[in-house]
Amino acid sequence: MNREHSPYRLAEELEHALGDPADARTPFSYAACLDLDAREEFPAGICRFLDDWGLPDYYVPVRHGGRLRDYEHALHLVRTVARRDLTVAVAHGKTYLGGVCVWVAGGEEQAARLGSDIRAGVPVSLALTERAHGSDLLAGEVEAVADGEGFVLRGEKWLINNATRGSVLCVLARTTSEGGPRGFSVLLVDKRTLTPGSWRPLPKVPTHGIRGADISGIVLDGAYVDREALIGPEGGGIETVLKSLQLTRTMCASLSLGAADHGLRIALDFARERRLYGRQLAELPQARALLAAAVADVLTHEALALVASRMVHTTTGELSVVAAVTKYLLPTGTEDMLTALGELLGARAFLVSGPGPGPYGMFQKVERDHRIVGLFDGNTLVNLNSLILQFRSLVRHWQRRTPPADGVRTACDLAAPLPEFDPAELELAARRGAAPLAALPAWTAALRERAAEEPVLKDAAELAERLLTVTDRVHEEMATYADAVTDVPEEAFAVARRYCLCFAAAACLGLWVESGSGVPDGEGVWRDALWLRASLERLLARLGEQSSSDAQEELLEEAFALHGHGRLVSLLRLQLRREVA
Repeated sequence: MNREHSPYRLAEELEHALGDPADARTPFSYAACLDLDAREEFPAGICRFLDDWGLPDYYVPVRHGGRLRDYEHALHLVRTVARRDLTVAVAHGKTYLGGVCVWVAGGEEQAARLGSDIRAGVPVSLALTERAHGSDLLAGEVEAVADGEGFVLRGEKWLINNATRGSVLCVLARTTSEGGPRGFSVLLVDKRTLTPGSWRPLPKVPTHGIRGADISGIVLDGAYVDREALIGPEGGGIETVLKSLQLTRTMCASLSLGAADHGLRIALDFARERRLYGRQLAELPQARALLAAAVADVLTHEALALVASRMVHTTTGELSVVAAVTKYLLPTGTEDMLTALGELLGARAFLVSGPGPGPYGMFQKVERDHRIVGLFDGNTLVNLNSLILQFRSLVRHWQRRTPPADGVRTACDLAAPLPEFDPAELELAARRGAAPLAALPAWTAALRERAAEEPVLKDAAELAERLLTVTDRVHEEMATYADAVTDVPEEAFAVARRYCLCFAAAACLGLWVESGSGVPDGEGVWRDALWLRASLERLLARLGEQSSSDAQEELLEEAFALHGHGRLVSLLRLQLRREVA
């Protein structure tokens, strides 16, 4: 890992291409986004700007004609867009969501055709949910009845992102009357080729956040598609969707990271500008504690997202756990952080416009928009429940001390090249437990050994030891609910939440152990394991354990320094303002 870490450099290139967001003359400015939001208007012009830059190319894997080589690059690109405006990120990024089933289970010719469409700017949508059934995919009523050399589709899909604007939809439909796990299929439906009158759009649904996004629906009424529209085998739709959601849930981290970046920027500006009792707000203990916790959360979430995006390639069979942890922890943690920062801003958190380079009006928009991220691709309870269903296996492998998968070290070493993603390695459940947690004892021991030679690491080593003890206790709690399948008690969800925090701690420790030595001069937040100490302190606190906040306080000063020099508050160097050296 070095200053030229490829995913960050590409994200920096996009950041600079988008121009100064505080300049109202910039097409993708805060002012433009607030105006579109007020009018509940789709950000069509900004989406075309992103098309022209070439962002759709990164939604298509290289093997299918695009430029998506690894998911770490995709994470940072979408984060860059989300940092400006979540509505735009959701509106544009929906095309990756729409195409992912084809990347996972489609044929080569089918994938190549779709890849060509996406690179040409054709919007694609994923049509899963229905008005009466929500996340219960097995209750879906949209049917695809075999008819000659194809299928006839009937029924309604609703609350679909870009259902109206999308030209191509991946539709989950019932292909046997009895339904069940093998009774559904996914079909690629191109509205441009359907018989007129065989489908119609449903009106856009007004929403509290992402007001300009096309959240609507579609009615299929005798729409005929050829058998070539099948994505994967007939009857394999539920498995295809569940595997595809492992990818999209992991990549939703980019939306939360972008929202957190934006909210933290506004709060840091405010803390420096606002004066109370003759002092800067940034000097007051209560404000400092709140900001310090927010910075620690941002870097903790970033570390988890980095590791998770790389595990897509290195330990693909464990994504059922990785995706659920990431999709639960980042949206909920970011929502809590934004709520806390809103308390710091006070009345300014509710303003819809404001003067200066960082208009406070964007904060209320970020906070509103981000609330919907927790609902995408499975809500909080869905993701926690998917972990609970794997408690038995996770506990067994922890107790047996099953060795971690080899790929976990590569996932945590940002200097290590990633292997090509192979969708055939996706599994519905992790068969070997969770590699970061399996590696936690070894990483803790490695940090302990380094601390013996470098006393400055002693506090970090002690924090890691404490978290190892807590993680052992959490697995004991998980064992209590190992048989929970139906009527899952509320206490099991609380344990699953604690498991997610332990997983994040392991990811942080692994990232520091495997990547820390590659940071030039141990600079910035990496110096003396600063960010690691702050993250572990914060995770202990979130786990309900007693913990100091000394490292978080020190980290806050680093955050102010980064922010003041036009750099992103991040684990790696990313320059937000081109003119700053």
